[in-house]
Amino acid sequence: MFEQGSQIVGAMQRAGVSLLAGTDVAWYQPYAYAGFSLHDELGLLVDAGLTPTQAIQSATIAPARFLGMERDVGSIEKRKLADLVLLSADPLQNITDTRKIEFVIINGRLLDRRELDSLLAAGENSVKNK
Repeated sequence: MFEQGSQIVGAMQRAGVSLLAGTDVAWYQPYAYAGFSLHDELGLLVDAGLTPTQAIQSATIAPARFLGMERDVGSIEKRKLADLVLLSADPLQNITDTRKIEFVIINGRLLDRRELDSLLAAGENSVKNK
């Protein structure tokens, strides 16, 4: 079934269907952790036949368009709101490079790798202590 679903996703992309990334649904997949599962999904979209650019767009500009918010978010442009993930490698060459996060800019605040690792450790501890 999984392989068939992957083929359907690829066929939908080729047919021009707009795809939206979104595996971070805890009620549907209790072991899908926000953020981590998105990287997996982007890889699966590429495996299904999307280009890395199309996969990334499924998590950026496509949802903004779907929500009618593309004037404000979804791409890097002057006067748009911008939370950014800065990578140390090129995900257009290898989609798994989306995991090579060096900095995050969120609400105007720069988080470096050390701060990100600290937040991840705190999140891991909160899951372990449940």
